[in-house]
Amino acid sequence: MSFAAPAMLVFLLLVPLAAFGYVWLERQREERAAKWARPALVPNLVHRPSPRLRHIPAMLFLIGLTFLLLGVARPEAKLTTDKEGSTIVLAVDQSGSMAAKDVRPTRLLAARAAILGFLDKLPSKYRVALEVFTEHPYVTVPPTYDRTKVAEALPLTAQPHGTDIGDAVQTAATVAAKTVGVGKPGVSHPPATVVLISDGAQTVRGLEPIVAARAAKKLGVPVDTVLVGTPKGSVTQKLKVNGYTESKTVSVPNDPIDLQTVAKASGGQFYSATSAAELLGIYKQLGSHQAHTKTEHEVTAAAVGIALAFILAGVVLSGVWFRRFA
Repeated sequence: MSFAAPAMLVFLLLVPLAAFGYVWLERQREERAAKWARPALVPNLVHRPSPRLRHIPAMLFLIGLTFLLLGVARPEAKLTTDKEGSTIVLAVDQSGSMAAKDVRPTRLLAARAAILGFLDKLPSKYRVALEVFTEHPYVTVPPTYDRTKVAEALPLTAQPHGTDIGDAVQTAATVAAKTVGVGKPGVSHPPATVVLISDGAQTVRGLEPIVAARAAKKLGVPVDTVLVGTPKGSVTQKLKVNGYTESKTVSVPNDPIDLQTVAKASGGQFYSATSAAELLGIYKQLGSHQAHTKTEHEVTAAAVGIALAFILAGVVLSGVWFRRFA
């Protein structure tokens, strides 16, 4: 917490002075009472709370005074808010290896289910775009506030193609940057982020992932990467051999290298999920930090409100216990 008028905090010295004054007055009152009656007879003459309880109103007054003086200094607190127009581009790998069933029901369907949960939790102020990629990236849903469009466009089946991480990163970062207005001189823009979900490394010729990641960082667009799958993943492919179609099982272990490189070089975070439950947990983490901004808000009214509450409580207790209310 900070203060817009920190110099006013000097008035907090009044609190210990008031406490000292209260103690002094209490002692003076007891000395005067002792002159007029024996100490053992005083409780029979005046009904009052026990020695401990009768100091509670004064303590409430002092606490109220403290908050009141803090309010004079205009306290400010950093509050997390969702900035209007913040944009997230979801880049989903649809290559053949995403059909592996080491993450049930498949890597792709597990990712799809987790994304749906992520969209449900995402604040309405966020725009979301969807990019699907195999050997080439395709923006299937431009940035929109309509979650239904994104949910309906999520892929259901993997395609028998390779993986192009670099071009997927470049395309997604460019879409995010253009949407929030990156590059316009003197114009403040909302934050933008790319969340890329894949199970492995780049398998085709294309832009190098690290080159694309560095370009994204220059644009101010971090890329969070989510690795799906396990080292034991495999898929069954149908191949034609001598005119006959045969099924062949191919090992497709997940590979974190390129995704770790992209996350580090772009200023994003790398996550790894070996199960559908872990994947859903990752999306909850992503939803807790994506595109949030912390801004200073003056909370003087809150401090004054708390002060009045304590002071009023002290007045009520004092009136009830010492019979000052009729």
